[in-house]
Parts: sequence; C-alpha cells; structure tokens
Amino acid sequence: MASPLRSLVYDDNRYQKAFHLFLERSSEHQCMQDFIRNILPDIVASIGNGKSHLISIGVGSGDGRIDLEMFSELRLKHPGVTVDHEVVEPSSQQLHSYKVLVSQKSDLDYITFKWNKMTASEFEEQWELKQMTKKADFIHMIQMLYYVKDVEATIRFFRSLLDKDGKLVIILVSDESGWGKLWRTFRGQLCACQISQLVTTADVKNFLDSEGVQYKSYVLPSQMDITECFTEGDESGELLLDFLTEVYRFSRTASPQLKADVMKLLRDPACSLVADGKVVFNNNLEVIVADSPR
Repeated sequence: MASPLRSLVYDDNRYQKAFHLFLERSSEHQCMQDFIRNILPDIVASIGNGKSHLISIGVGSGDGRIDLEMFSELRLKHPGVTVDHEVVEPSSQQLHSYKVLVSQKSDLDYITFKWNKMTASEFEEQWELKQMTKKADFIHMIQMLYYVKDVEATIRFFRSLLDKDGKLVIILVSDESGWGKLWRTFRGQLCACQISQLVTTADVKNFLDSEGVQYKSYVLPSQMDITECFTEGDESGELLLDFLTEVYRFSRTASPQLKADVMKLLRDPACSLVADGKVVFNNNLEVIVADSPR
C-alpha cells in the first residue's frame, strides 16, 4: 500500500520555514564555519596547480552564505585569481536571497556568477546537451544529496567534471548522528517518494570505496534543540518535526503509531541528550573530500 505521507520538499514555502527554524535551533552553521576556517584552507590550497583562473560549482548552494565564506578562504590561498562560479539551486527563494547577498558585497569583483535555477539532474542534462568540456577545480555539494533521485550517479557525474588536482566536497549528516538512527529505523515509512533520499555519509563512503576513490573525511560536531517537538500543537515543534522526518505536516498526516514511535526514538539516547528539560538532538555532520579521477 502506498504511503499517504507527502515529502516536505514538494512545498517550498513550508520547507524554507522549517529550514530556517532548523538553522536557528541548531549549531549547523557554526560547525560549518569552523570547518571553513580550520580545514577548508588546506583543501583549497591544493587545487588549481598555479592557475590564475579557477572554475567552481556550488550544487544546492541555498542562499549563498556558505559559498561566500568558502570564497573568502579560497581568496586568501589564491590571491589574484579570478573565478567562474556556477550556482545550481532549484529554489527561487534561495536563489533570490543569494543574488541579494552578492549585490550587497563590494569585494566579489573577482568572481563571475552564473545562476542556474535548476536541480542537479537538470544541470547534468544541460551540461551534456551543450557538450561542455570545461573542468572545475572545486565543487561542493552541501546538504543536498538527500534530494536527488540517484545519489551515486550524481556523485559520479560531478566528480567527472573535476580537473586535475580538483576537489569535490560533500557535506551530509553523519551515519552516527541522530539522523542516521532515525532514518535507519524508519526509512521504509518516511521515505515516501523518489525525490527525498534518507542518505548519510556512510552511503557515500560505501560508494566511493566501491569505486576505489581516494577521499578524506572529517566529523563536524553539531546539535539541535528539538524540545518544542514534544509540545502538542506547537507550531515551531511541528515545523521541526517536518524537517526531521522530511514529511509535510508529519504530525497531522502520520499514523498515530508511526508518530508515537518517531517521538519515542527522538528522545532515545541514540538520537538525543535529554537534560534540564531540554531535548538536544545529535546533528553531527561529516565532510567528505573526494579527489579528482585524473
């Protein structure tokens, strides 16, 4: 019997509300900033092989904040370079926010932005249709592989675009996070459509290992306050539940048993730390940095 649950990604307005609330309640952005400041510099220092012009691609770049923070570090390691940056983002809201952010910055004249309002698979189709041959030095895919139909094919395609010494940076939830436990337990019940994949870095590592790809990985400790999820009817709690389960209006559409089972697991030590009246979810991320196939 088909699941009655609808993926949250089909309602962009509610998804964006849930996503922004998630950022408010979690340390996700902070842990990414720590990665960008402490680990990324050595990664970007190794790309380009002395070239004065670099090509980068941001797949699922969102509102651009992370992209621009990455460019700040790239600029420090490659002073004087120019950059062509392909932005791949299907959300009109996010793409608009990105463009506004760029317009407010006065120090981005070394970057030429190309805006692609499309999914990763649409970008791949366009790239192949135009028979593009240029190669990228740096590609990042941050928290977006959940929304592709074929995770392995997507990784394989974008990695094929890397030039010699190029790097592919993938950031996803760690398999050891609360997300990993939640998705392993309820994958068959929550993953209701092709567009939303309950994928963790373990899946990516298994694929890269099977392909013989060289990569490095780094765990980014992170947490999220999900206390509001346990107050019946709390609007913020319901949005966070939608985000956790990837289900549109989960509290209203899930069966009573599924909801009870999910709520029980969210309080379990495998997912969260419960102390001082707070339920703090393990939001650990992991970065995978894959080498060029050349």
